[in-house]
This record gives sequence, structure tokens and C-alpha cells, in this order.
Amino acid sequence: MAYLWDGGKLGQFSVTEQIVMAVGNCVTILLPKLLFTYFILYVVLDNILKERNRPWKNIAVVMLALITTLLLFRMLSTWFIYPVIYKGLLGIPHIFSPLGFLANLMDLGFAAGAAIFIKQLRLQLAGKEQEKILLKEKLETELKFLKNQTNPHFLFNTLNNIYALARKKSDSTADVVMKLSKILRFMIYESGRPFISIAEETKLIQDYLDLERIRYNERLNIAFKKDIDNNNQQVSPLLLLPFVENAFKHGVSETRFTSFVNIDLQLHNNILKFEVQNSKEGTSNTSGESKIGLCNVKRQLELMYKEFDLKVEDKENIFAIHLTINLSSHEKI
Repeated sequence: MAYLWDGGKLGQFSVTEQIVMAVGNCVTILLPKLLFTYFILYVVLDNILKERNRPWKNIAVVMLALITTLLLFRMLSTWFIYPVIYKGLLGIPHIFSPLGFLANLMDLGFAAGAAIFIKQLRLQLAGKEQEKILLKEKLETELKFLKNQTNPHFLFNTLNNIYALARKKSDSTADVVMKLSKILRFMIYESGRPFISIAEETKLIQDYLDLERIRYNERLNIAFKKDIDNNNQQVSPLLLLPFVENAFKHGVSETRFTSFVNIDLQLHNNILKFEVQNSKEGTSNTSGESKIGLCNVKRQLELMYKEFDLKVEDKENIFAIHLTINLSSHEKI
């Protein structure tokens, strides 16, 4: 810019010499620009953030720094740039020239303003990125907490089943322990993965149903229908088992006579439809513990999938859940 501005007045010099003079001019005036800009960025802005209730002090500091820098500008122009770099060929401006002060003020204001804008933009972008990271960590922590609530809840219920069989000295106790160990092995080693196949999830459900069949014998009728177009479809681990467990914990186990649990699982084009119906006695409402468990699972679904629909039916003798999930809408937590 200095070359274009003053080049026409230095025709007696070669282009190379004019460029050298322009570079010398720019390097010289860069010093006060840097001093003022860094003072504003790393001293004044920090003070503004720390002392929000003392704005006049910060304004006075900025004005003092501005006046000092402008004086330095004028001294460099009058005593070095024009007499030394330009050899006096462009004249020697007065140190207190109003036009000179105005030109230097515009130059300084542009440089400092651009630097402050860039820094604030970077801080804002960094802040948004940090906010995203913190939100992601919060959601991950909440999801782990909810899953860690589900697993001990399942283990507690199953141990109660084993205890009941052991008291009866049932021959099925050993089989129940073996099936429980398979389920626990899955929970320990597989449930920590972000995804498993729908085939693995249905196998886990089937193992759980086999375990409950041993406990209830002829008193329980179980129907598990599956219609899956892709057994390798990825789902979140332990996505469906809590609904099945709920049917036994708060349905079958509280029924004195013949009970049923009907499960229907359909998966087509990434759309999963899952229905669980279980019998219950009388008009008793779903227990508070059951509602808490369902709220827990619903919150997990909210964290894991953008598109899902969960409906609960609580009729006189039947409790049912209807779940629909677009598995391709999985959140990237």
C-alpha cells in the first residue's frame, strides 16, 4: 500500500528501490501497531472481563495507550520515515500535523480492530466447541448412569428368581444359573460396545425368556415372533431387554394364575417395531418402580435416537408397550 501511495512521487528511483523504501516504511510503523494491538488484546480486554464494574478506568487506559501510540507514530514519521527512509524527498511532516494524526489513527484503528475481531471470533468458536464437548460428555455420563441402573436392576430380579428356585430345591436351579451366567457375560463384555447386531439382541432376549420359562413352567405362555429383514442391522446394546424384563417383573410375577407374555419384533428398512404384551391381575396400576424403569429406558432412547415413538397401554388385564425406532437416526454421542 505504501508503494502504491508514494510510488508516483519517487520517479527518480527504480522500482526495486521504491519497494525497499515502502517495506522500510511498513516495518517501521508496524512497531507501534503491534505494541498497541497486543496491549489491547492481552491487557485491556482481560481487565474488562475482570473489572466489569469499572468501565471508566478501562476507557482511560485505552485513551492513554492510544495517545501514546499516536505520538510514537508521529515521532517515527517525522524523525525517521520521511527524513531517513524517503531521504526528505516527500517533505518532513510536522509532528503535530492534524492530517497526520488522523491518518495514523485510521491506520492504527483498522489494525487493532481487525486483530480484536479475529481474536473474539476465535474465542467464540472455541467456546462453542468446548460447549459441544461438555454437552457430549454430559450426555455420555447420563447414558452410562442409566445403563448402570438397568444392569443391577436386572441382576437383582434374576437372583430373586434363583433364590425362589433354590428354596424349592428345584432341579432347574443349575440351568437357571448357567443361563444367567451367559446373560451376565454379555452384559459385561458386549454391552459396552456402541452397537451390536439385532441378532445378538434377539439372542439375549431369547436366553432371558428361556430362563423365565424354567422358573414359571406351565403357568406361563410365551410367544416371541420375529420378522427381520437384516440380522446384521446395528442397534444399541440392551435396547429391548428392559421392556421384556418389565413384563415379567411387574406382570407375570404379580399374577397368581396362568399368565402370558407376547412379543412381536419387526425390522424392515431400518424401522424397528417392538411390542410387548403381558397379562396382569385386576385393575391395579403399573407400580411406581415399573414407571421409573420405563422412564429410565425412555430417557436412554431420547439420548440414543432422534426418531422414536414409545406408547404404553395399561388396560384392566393387559399391559403393553409399543415401540417404533428409526435405527438410522442414531445420535452421535
